[in-house]
Amino acid sequence: MIFDNRVDAGRRLAGRLGEYHGPNTVVLAIPRGGVVIGYEVAGSLGAPLDVIIPRKLGAPNQQELAIGAIAGENIVVLDQQTIGYLGVPAEYIEAEVKRQREEITRRRKLYRDDRPFPSLEGKTVLLVDDGVATGATTTAAAREVRAHNPGKLVLAIPVAPPETVDRLRREVDDLVVLETPEPFYSVGSWYYEFEQTSDEQVVALLDAAESWSYAGTETT
Repeated sequence: MIFDNRVDAGRRLAGRLGEYHGPNTVVLAIPRGGVVIGYEVAGSLGAPLDVIIPRKLGAPNQQELAIGAIAGENIVVLDQQTIGYLGVPAEYIEAEVKRQREEITRRRKLYRDDRPFPSLEGKTVLLVDDGVATGATTTAAAREVRAHNPGKLVLAIPVAPPETVDRLRREVDDLVVLETPEPFYSVGSWYYEFEQTSDEQVVALLDAAESWSYAGTETT
């Protein structure tokens, strides 16, 4: 299956998540593209939508190559095999973590402004993205969600490679994925349209979803 675009993928994914319809469900999307998916899922389920913001740690001179990811205040996931193979020094990793934490802070302010983070205590949390490749950022996001004591953590994604899906199952209580192609190539290979989602689009979708019922909030 190749998806027309993120809206199409989100609607197809929502069709597989009907069992999670109810007041106890919260949808958390990984920006930026995952917010388009999350908007469709949350709208279909009548659930609140918010963002969780992990960041990939890029390799020296190869920012698209992940050597790990971070999330929250102290969650760091490192790919020690890749770090060892590339000989990445500890000082570089420390600087990259600092740089990406600054980007998380910027995005939190931009996307949420003064809106508090939703309470996840005892909730069913649907963690969504537009697809997963290595799984580093998704793993970091899942661990951040765990720190908020949800009742159930569900990862819902349109597409991911089989080996990544197998690893991610250990991080969540349930995993819903529409396609697990092999060979995988990249997330964008499974969309006819895969343009970059802008910060402005993310903010607009979150603002549009604010009219939906939020089941309590807490400040982080």
